[in-house]
Amino acid sequence: MPVHVGTSGWQYRDWSGLLYPEDRPQRLWLEEYVRHFRTVESNNAFYRLPDPKTFAAWRERTPDGFVMAVKASRFLTHIKRLRDPEEPVHRLMEHSSALAERLGPVLLQLPPTLHADAQALDRCLRCFPAGTRVAVEPRHASWWNADVRAVLTERAAALCWADRDSRPVTPLWRTTDWGYVRFHAGRARPAPRYGRTALRSWAARIAETWPPDADIYAYFNNDTGGAAVHDARAFMRLTGDAGPAPQPAPADG
Repeated sequence: MPVHVGTSGWQYRDWSGLLYPEDRPQRLWLEEYVRHFRTVESNNAFYRLPDPKTFAAWRERTPDGFVMAVKASRFLTHIKRLRDPEEPVHRLMEHSSALAERLGPVLLQLPPTLHADAQALDRCLRCFPAGTRVAVEPRHASWWNADVRAVLTERAAALCWADRDSRPVTPLWRTTDWGYVRFHAGRARPAPRYGRTALRSWAARIAETWPPDADIYAYFNNDTGGAAVHDARAFMRLTGDAGPAPQPAPADG
């Protein structure tokens, strides 16, 4: 099963000494990250959309086969609240296309106060170029209805399976031929770690839902204290993600 396991972001200072050697400068952290994981979920664009040169630089700094998922701008999801999506979607894709073959799914994480609007979601998804993988993470219970599921299925968008406190907080709908899973916080200690039982349960859910050749992207968002690094490594072992091919240590030139 091609499960791609990584973390939500890579620029966390408390990962120094854990994932990153203490003497590794922050400007080389991405080069170090790709030695351990073959995918990452970038949340930079959520706060401020990087220019195309930044996306192009990330492409140059990562190896063949690496995949970068991109969290869509909060301007689209939280300020516009999916209204008038044409321009922000176009701008996001125009910039992120500089990743070329490294570009993975785009994540639309909706604000918890946004109630279900299947028509607005459909209009937004229609703005993405054909072939773009889009995952949607609603966070209000009103979204769990047949109309929303039908839109996701029609547009071949994935419902993001989200976990909080070691349990699913979204329905386990399969709406397309690939999957997207986000781990926000587990119940194990030290917090916000995930226990082995919870991770085994998620590995089983994935295996029971998708065929072995489906692409599944799984990201750990519990970055505090390096919990995401520990849990992502454990989940790789459980799902058979062998990780990246050996990479040389980044040179501090």
